[in-house]
Parts: sequence; structure tokens; C-alpha cells
Amino acid sequence: MLSRLVIAAATAATVCTTGAVAAEWEPIEKIETYAIRGTSGIGLYRSIGENGPGTGKGRAIAITDFSLKWSRDYRPRDGGCVLAAARPHLTIVYRLPRPANKLPEDVQALWDTFIRGVEAHERVHGRMIIETVKKIEAATVGTFVPDDPGCRKVRKEVERRTVPIVEEQRRQSRAFDREELSDGGNVHKLVLGLVNGLAASTEPLP
Repeated sequence: MLSRLVIAAATAATVCTTGAVAAEWEPIEKIETYAIRGTSGIGLYRSIGENGPGTGKGRAIAITDFSLKWSRDYRPRDGGCVLAAARPHLTIVYRLPRPANKLPEDVQALWDTFIRGVEAHERVHGRMIIETVKKIEAATVGTFVPDDPGCRKVRKEVERRTVPIVEEQRRQSRAFDREELSDGGNVHKLVLGLVNGLAASTEPLP
């Protein structure tokens, strides 16, 4: 029986600042690894269960985390205030398992298939995060609130517009994980391939 490992949903730390902004931006994407040990597929999987991100039953195979900060340019206008421009500073981190010991050739082949699929899964989460940031940018830049010379009310309006977009991203992320981890899902197949010593057959990820 497989232990209750999961692919963890993304979390975020968001900080808003003001200052000069630019029109174009690119996310920073990084891969971090945690060490596991084993000489067989099941041994590696058990080590993931012992060393993966989280604690107890909440341990994950892999996790996508991100940090999001904003440079926002609020400008008084006609007695009110407008968000004239905004630039996100987005860093996405994919945390993946990595064997600390040399693997037998046949196990290495199984591992390569497994980790390639797990990383592809996590990068879908990354794309969801990037799209969410773009939606926030589109929904908030140009926001104007009258009778707001101190640019306080407009900040609350920007936050109000942001919340449902973030909530939708979290819903999509959870739904994607449920599909991938369910019986017959891509990640479920990858795990079975690793622990049973079989080549996993998965569908292309979106």
C-alpha cells in the first residue's frame, strides 16, 4: 500500500511596496532539492515519505512555493487616487527529491522517468501562478478611487480585486492535484512505476 504522500499545493508570501515600475517583467524560477536514499524504487519512495516537505501524513513528494512582491505606483488624480502602474517581482521555487547515493542502472532509469514527471507536474503549478499574477496585474492597474487624496482607499480596492483571483488559483491548483493523484492519474502512475519497477505511462501535461 502506498503511503500518503502528496504533491503539495503552492503557497505564497505577498508584500506590497511602492516605487518606480517597468512595463515588462519575467518570473525567476529555481529548483531546490532535498536528499533521499535508497537502492530500489520502493526504497526511494519510502525515503521520500521520511524526508519530504511537511510533517507526518502531510509530507509531500514535491512542492511549488513562491514569493511575490509588488512595486506599485499610486498617483493622486482629481482629488482621488489611481494605481498608475504595477510591477510584480515573482520567484517560484520547485522543491524536488534527489537521491544522495548512486543508483543501480535499472533503478536510475525508473527514477529518471519518475522525477521528470514530478517536475512536469510542479511546473504546471508554476504556470498557474504566473497566469494568476498576470490576471492581478490586468485587474488592478488603472484602478481609480475618488475622494482619496492620500491614496488609502485605492489600496483597499486593489486588495478587494486581488482576493478572488488568488482564491481561484488555489481552487484550480487543488483540483489539478486531485486529478493527478487519483487512481489512474499521471502522478499516481509515476509512483506505481517507481515502486513496482515498471515504466510509467502518463498523459502529456497541459
